[in-house]
Amino acid sequence: MNFDEIIDRRNTHSAKWDAMEPVYGVPRDEGIAMWVADMDFRPPQSVQDALETMKDQGVYGYYADEKSYKDSICWWMKTRHNWTVDPAAIFTTHGLVNGTSMCVDSFTKPGDGVVLFTPVYHAFARVIEASDRQVVECPLVVEDGKYKMDFAAYDAQMTGNETMLVFCSPHNPGGRVWSREELQGVIDFAKRHDLILVSDEIHHDLVFPGATHIPMANVDETVAERLVMMTATTKTFNIAGSHSGNVIIHDLDLRARFQKRMNAMGISANSFGIYMAEAAYSEAGAAWLDALVAYLNENRRILDEGLNAIPGVKSMHMEATYLSWADFSGTGMSSDEFIKRVQEDAKIAANHGITFGKGGEQYLRFNFATPRANIVEAVKRLQKAFEDLQ
Repeated sequence: MNFDEIIDRRNTHSAKWDAMEPVYGVPRDEGIAMWVADMDFRPPQSVQDALETMKDQGVYGYYADEKSYKDSICWWMKTRHNWTVDPAAIFTTHGLVNGTSMCVDSFTKPGDGVVLFTPVYHAFARVIEASDRQVVECPLVVEDGKYKMDFAAYDAQMTGNETMLVFCSPHNPGGRVWSREELQGVIDFAKRHDLILVSDEIHHDLVFPGATHIPMANVDETVAERLVMMTATTKTFNIAGSHSGNVIIHDLDLRARFQKRMNAMGISANSFGIYMAEAAYSEAGAAWLDALVAYLNENRRILDEGLNAIPGVKSMHMEATYLSWADFSGTGMSSDEFIKRVQEDAKIAANHGITFGKGGEQYLRFNFATPRANIVEAVKRLQKAFEDLQ
């Protein structure tokens, strides 16, 4: 595994590299793509070998008998997260944005309120709004340089129209690995307001030393009657194009409701995604992941130090994910001004914080899952773009 290898993804239909010019005006030939949340690394060799096996067989038909695939998921969750999963509880969706949409469709009705603790992953609000539900934004608060939840304030916001909470754990974009006490607070909040709790844990494998992710299902067994867990191999192993994700539901009533919607939508798994996921959830995949996290941790350090050296810029301390969340409010600049410097002067494409909801207006999100040479170059460009502040 060579994470320093530069793989030129331009002109490969890469959303991250080929779309940064039309979306952000950052020239494709000179720009550094630090927005879309995929990595610039090849997946584990076990995944490549699985695809080679498919290619050599040469017939790409429907997939049947998911036992070994589901067993690999159960093994991974038990081995890596001490979470026991019933294979019968696993549904495979076309990624977790699709999984989120299916949850909204299965467990809420048009006009219902769906709660988000914002700023948070932007696709949640997009899916909720497109489904004719109401996004209810409960702002996170910054305390000691990291996000915290204010349940008293959130209780006061509730009107009784809310039926679901979509929760991000670990948090994207803030990089928080929530404590057991915080997770219990989320569960208690969901119980007080009778909310279905959808816990998106797609970043649960990308956790840095000093932090430990706790699956929501392991916090309080009484939450099972309202809990939907979402996991995937796609972020962990950089196979997002496989569009594969798992919605895991242990409550039989919720499971039946979700199954009904899956049947109504005619959704079945992508065989490529299943082959790749099973190959990733293996001893070889685990060894690759451990090396990846160590590499990302050093990239995180370099980028954070580089951003924090710019007067008025503060990168939130990241406990998980490969997405740095940088606050530019201390520069005294408007969002238009600091965005212009990043895109036009530094030629870097980063996600605009406002797209993540309330509280994100003065932030940019930078993806540091790329060869270290790109991170070093990005830091140089950013510091030059703001050198008048030095």
